[in-house]
Amino acid sequence: MKFRNPSGSVVKLFPSKLVFLVFALAVVGCSMNAFAERHHGNAIVDSCMVNPGAPYPQCHASTIVEVSPGHLAAAWFGGTREGNSNVGIWFALMKDGKWLPAKEVATGRQSDGKRYPTWNPVLFAPRKGLLVLFYKVGPSPSTWWGMMMKSFDGGLTWKNPERLPNGVLGPIKDKPVLLPDGTWLCGSSEEAGGWRVYFDLTSNEGRSWKIVGPVDGGGEFHAIQPTILSYPQGQLEALCRTQEGVIAETWSSDVGNSWSPLKSTGLPNPNSGIDAVTLRDGMQLLVYNDSGIIPGRPIESCRCPLNVAISKDGVKWTNVLTLEDKPLPSGYAYPAVIQSSNGLVRITYTWNREHIKYVAINPAKL
Repeated sequence: MKFRNPSGSVVKLFPSKLVFLVFALAVVGCSMNAFAERHHGNAIVDSCMVNPGAPYPQCHASTIVEVSPGHLAAAWFGGTREGNSNVGIWFALMKDGKWLPAKEVATGRQSDGKRYPTWNPVLFAPRKGLLVLFYKVGPSPSTWWGMMMKSFDGGLTWKNPERLPNGVLGPIKDKPVLLPDGTWLCGSSEEAGGWRVYFDLTSNEGRSWKIVGPVDGGGEFHAIQPTILSYPQGQLEALCRTQEGVIAETWSSDVGNSWSPLKSTGLPNPNSGIDAVTLRDGMQLLVYNDSGIIPGRPIESCRCPLNVAISKDGVKWTNVLTLEDKPLPSGYAYPAVIQSSNGLVRITYTWNREHIKYVAINPAKL
């Protein structure tokens, strides 16, 4: 066998030397993979289940927020099964690096005693002393309505729930973005009569709202659950879950008052929720299922692996970390991600519909 070396000359390789070369390359490759695994593994600085031993058999759709420097909170819905009337919103605080037992803080019980399921909580801390919990109530995603609760003591106590105005659902899954003028920009969507992306804005902490949308699907996409990223000069990007097997993107150059037609990012999406965050160094970080829709398989079984990707421009994305890659019946889904005041990236996600898992990452190691 002949091999051309870097200088351009040709070297003959005898079988024994060829075997040695293959072996050496294999060793180098394994060493490089081991190095990559150690490097990425070192990025994870904490990992645990939130609220182990919970009284409900299923949970889903978590959200995470930093209430004050060093103090985190998370929420999710839990009950017998998604869509059951006993599904409520559960809330937990982290103290001294440990998650405290969760408490049910909201249900879908109505004034006449009838109870509906709750869905998709979203926590938001727009300013010191205010913590907001958005969630949905109703028989199904096509018929639910938006709710909002406020806490002024970091989630220890909550004011009475408020129903959002008709047509306003608030942030549908992922956290709002606080605009420079104090406006809350919420990525929203509806599923009644077809999937469509909207944005709900409030400049007075929820007392009145402006609805922008629906976003043009580009003749191709049926999308929901936008997550919003920020760029210099006020440009915004929203990444969306779709039915078409890819993550879609839409852009705004006027602080969220108008949005471009949806187009594909090229990133796969198995019809599952995503979340992203703009880091303080300007990089964009996305948590998503790096897998597509597999015909004939339930959506849940396609929600594996769960990956972290980064981007400088929101267009070209690079996978840098795999959070989960062991297949489970209901997979790993609906991540929520923030960057806390100490620079760590904090992530929660659904683990096989049985637990909410928490992971902390040092982004400098990615």
